[in-house]
Amino acid sequence: MQLTDLEIAQRAAIRPIQDIAAKLSIPQEALELYGKYKAKLPHQLIDEQKIAQSNLILVSAISPTPAGEGKTTVSIGLADGLNKIGKRAIVVLREPSLGPVFGMKGGAAGGGYSQVIPMVDINLHFTGDFAAIEKANNLLAALIDNNIQNKTNNLNIDPRTVVWKRVMDMNDRALRHIIIGIGGSANGIPREDGFNITPASEVMAILCLSKDFTDLKTRLGNIFVGFTFDKKPVFARDLKAQGAMTLLLKDAILPNLVQTLEGNPAILHGGPFANIAQGTNSIIATKTGLSLADYVVTEAGFGADLGAEKFLDIKCPYGNLKPKAMVLVATIRALRHHGGAKKEAYNTPDLALVSKGFENLEKHIENCKKFGLTPVVAINLFPTDSPEEIQYVQDRCAALDVKAVVSDGFANGGNGTTALAQAVVDMIASGANAYHQLYDWNLPVEEKILTIAQEIYGADGVDYSAKAKAQLKTIQSLGFDKLPVCIAKTQKSFSDNENKVGRPRGFNITVREFEFAAGAGFVVPIVGEIMRMPGLPPVPASEGMDIDAEGNVFGLS
Repeated sequence: MQLTDLEIAQRAAIRPIQDIAAKLSIPQEALELYGKYKAKLPHQLIDEQKIAQSNLILVSAISPTPAGEGKTTVSIGLADGLNKIGKRAIVVLREPSLGPVFGMKGGAAGGGYSQVIPMVDINLHFTGDFAAIEKANNLLAALIDNNIQNKTNNLNIDPRTVVWKRVMDMNDRALRHIIIGIGGSANGIPREDGFNITPASEVMAILCLSKDFTDLKTRLGNIFVGFTFDKKPVFARDLKAQGAMTLLLKDAILPNLVQTLEGNPAILHGGPFANIAQGTNSIIATKTGLSLADYVVTEAGFGADLGAEKFLDIKCPYGNLKPKAMVLVATIRALRHHGGAKKEAYNTPDLALVSKGFENLEKHIENCKKFGLTPVVAINLFPTDSPEEIQYVQDRCAALDVKAVVSDGFANGGNGTTALAQAVVDMIASGANAYHQLYDWNLPVEEKILTIAQEIYGADGVDYSAKAKAQLKTIQSLGFDKLPVCIAKTQKSFSDNENKVGRPRGFNITVREFEFAAGAGFVVPIVGEIMRMPGLPPVPASEGMDIDAEGNVFGLS
């Protein structure tokens, strides 16, 4: 009988975290322990000289099916595979959000025999980072409403212009749009408000783009709150919020050390979503990994048109990071999907559908090359993949001068990913890759959006709503026009229409409005309808979870 991810994780021979730290030559006194198997790492471990000598490997994917294509599983498997072939390697990942864990998608600790552990802790409260981010976000929200209520120390904030929302790390659609401040004058000024899920908070994005405590405090102070009645912008620093917010994040800014099932080191830190933010772990975590290992595997959320583009155009320039290799995860299942298969046929071999769906992978390969990176394609193996389908993908990739390697980390851990690991090492050794940004940050906002839309999505052009056009003028007047753009878009399609699978052609995208993430340091064009507070499915995953009298956990995935 096939074991579940939870059963595999629970049967693993987990090692004391001090032993994992020793593999990286981290002294025990440098660890801030969170029990036996988790630890925080100090910023003093970051060494810019070692970073320059290390090899950063970015893992991304083709446009996913709703179930995802296993980037985290491949990333963990690749790190284990690199260690198997004698390389000093570490995987650096994001932390899971409780919303997906209890909803439909599940956790984010990998799968099968390519997991990070302790899996239960990681998928639940972990080291409290998300709770700290939630509290810092909500402190600012409370300060805003307190200032509006206060008659003696009032910034004259127009409540109708406040854009800062409260957050909680749970899927709760009832909180998307609410009215606050009712019940009399002592309870505040009534106004419209709402909740986002914690990974959608700008505080999350800020934490993951900050270089140190000083940078974190500055970025938090730069958060745009709204306008006064006389149209002047209000920032978190005007409320004197940044000091207390940074204080709440004093532990959350430190990356977390855990381990893979095979006892190799893993760092988890931060968790912004890639369809609404930059979708990758923190700069601090990545730099810590690069300071401790010769090869660092990291992933960017959703398809390469979202997570990878933002990693390469936003995170890398802010962190002065230069990836030397890129892995593009593809599944035969997803290629069938992009070839037109219905959900019930995702697991049925069909070479014709794979052939048609290959155009999605082909476009992602083209996009990687636009950043100076020729990817290695990882075919994340499923039991329903036929040899003919796999060979077809490998042959088509070879025709594009790209190597496609079967990755079987789910079933076989590091032993199933040694071929992928060697292919990545060979790509780095060849010196063929030379990463560069797609666009210059100093270009006008419209030109930056058009570049991404045409080059990465394959769109013909970009349309703007009347609201978005007005906001473009505001962006320029506030001095935000030299910031990079972080497009919020569906992950299901290159276009802004999730039903256009494969490689859509002959379309425009429409920017309906902008958000100003001045603290994080990017402008957010909203393309289509983006959900910042998901809802639970009709049968939430939580219904299958339980814990017994002895503390044994069941049903977590």
